[in-house]
Amino acid sequence: MSIRLLPDYLVNQIAAGEVVEHGASVVKEVIENALDAGADQIIIDVVDGGRTSINIVDNGSGMDKEDLAHCIMRHATSKLPDDNLMRINFMGFRGEALPSIASVSDMTIDTCNGTDSNGWHLDCNTGDIKPSDWQSGTRVRVQNLFAKTPARLKFLRTDRAEMMAVLDVVKRLAMARSDVGFVLNNKWHFPKDQPLMERIIAVMGEDVRNRMHVVDVTSGSLSGMRLMGYISDPTLRRASSVDQYLFVNGRPVKDKVLVGALRAAYMDVMHAREFPLCALYLTLPPENVDVNVSPTKNDVHFLEPTHVRSFIIKALRDVLSKTMVETDANNITDSKISFTGPLVSRPRFSSYTKFVHQPDNRQKSLFETYVNQKPIIETKSDDIQKQDDVFESQPLGRVIGQVANKYIIAATSDSLVIVDQHAAHERITYEKMRKHLIKVQPLLTPIVVHLRTEDISAVLMIVDDLRDSGLVIDSFGDDTIAIFEKPSDWDMDWSAVLHDIADEVRAYGHSSILKEKLHLKLANHACHHSVRAGQKLNYEQMDALLRDIERTEHGGECNHGRPVYKFIPLNQIDGWFERA
Repeated sequence: MSIRLLPDYLVNQIAAGEVVEHGASVVKEVIENALDAGADQIIIDVVDGGRTSINIVDNGSGMDKEDLAHCIMRHATSKLPDDNLMRINFMGFRGEALPSIASVSDMTIDTCNGTDSNGWHLDCNTGDIKPSDWQSGTRVRVQNLFAKTPARLKFLRTDRAEMMAVLDVVKRLAMARSDVGFVLNNKWHFPKDQPLMERIIAVMGEDVRNRMHVVDVTSGSLSGMRLMGYISDPTLRRASSVDQYLFVNGRPVKDKVLVGALRAAYMDVMHAREFPLCALYLTLPPENVDVNVSPTKNDVHFLEPTHVRSFIIKALRDVLSKTMVETDANNITDSKISFTGPLVSRPRFSSYTKFVHQPDNRQKSLFETYVNQKPIIETKSDDIQKQDDVFESQPLGRVIGQVANKYIIAATSDSLVIVDQHAAHERITYEKMRKHLIKVQPLLTPIVVHLRTEDISAVLMIVDDLRDSGLVIDSFGDDTIAIFEKPSDWDMDWSAVLHDIADEVRAYGHSSILKEKLHLKLANHACHHSVRAGQKLNYEQMDALLRDIERTEHGGECNHGRPVYKFIPLNQIDGWFERA
């Protein structure tokens, strides 16, 4: 069988199979061209999820007659002025989108560059160009999508599902460029020059207001990385990753390294089956990231993925650690007490109440309390002022009492505070164990695990990360890995673990398997060795619990992601009782 060259129309249809999957792909590619043309207002109209028609109008620079003729030729592009694929600063650059769309639909383009005396109209079916009265910018009209390739047409989903995919694309591009205005079907409006936080609320929903935390971290190394944006409070999560918006050098991406780093940052504050919300913008030198990976341009390859991942995890964890004591409205409350008298008799003490874990009821009680001063029973104004001074630096307020042996009630100057005693002590216990419990057991006889050569190389790539989790390994011949030290009291199938780690490293460039196993072990231990719901506490124990959680990293949520405390503003309580 002799080799022949495929005709151009068939080549374009094959290329379209990679670039144009459905109507949302058309919307994405045309909007990206509009952004590259400098548009700051884009109007999109989609009928039947894109199956019947897609109409996109922008106010960009437009094209002259010659450029209009070239725009539907394969690999013709106005980008890459120096032909350097390692310095791509445009949304599009491959020159495949418009010819691919034209090959599977009926497409027309109207455009004007503002300098010609008239606009131009292109019929992509015939290639005919003629003058038009189009005055500025560009309009791309796509009709009868996949009518020329009926086999592709039957793979489209319902119109509703296709429309949701279009909306997702518009949202992601709107998040990428909050300075640009977008209107979709005259129903979804994203105004031009909208503040980023307002754009996030418009895209994600009103429930994110005041529950997102600012991220702005620059790499201290010479890599020139910067991570900006917002991440959600750990108590704000979704059942899927639908509200995770990730960008690299302004380009929306769905990158495994970034997704893995986000998951790792929230590992000990959110359940594995729940997803945080984010709008994160990573910038780094163009030569350190390859965006020429796939025709859709959704994937990227980093030159140093491990370095990128570590930078993001540390940046996000630093931000999360600063969200220790917050109200539901994300405002730190003034902790100074302004009561005219104590609500209950309460002791005043200067020493620290120490938590002591006792695994057996036959031993001492759960708390061992050291109190150096006698309780203050009197309610004299001087004593009240002294108490106010003592508690002035306590963001969770002054203990009032306990409800149902489950919740600690406290008060600040402007809020009532309700603390889940089990969730609070669970977080305290977890953090203490996480920082101090990992013990390494040197092995007299190394554990030898047989792996394929490529698996050995993969595991050795993250040898430092494994050491941080207590696993010390090294190569032991051409096809084996030797474990010289391991986390003590960890009995598991190390061969299976290393195989899984190798698979994950080869797929994503990193592995969090061992850290996840450690997290689960510590989380389960903390859960079973903490104050229980239903356990009666005395005042000293309740106060010590609040003071401890104030000093604890991620103190606002337990290690399963549940909230530890809630603030009820006094003005809200006033409203309940119809007080002005």
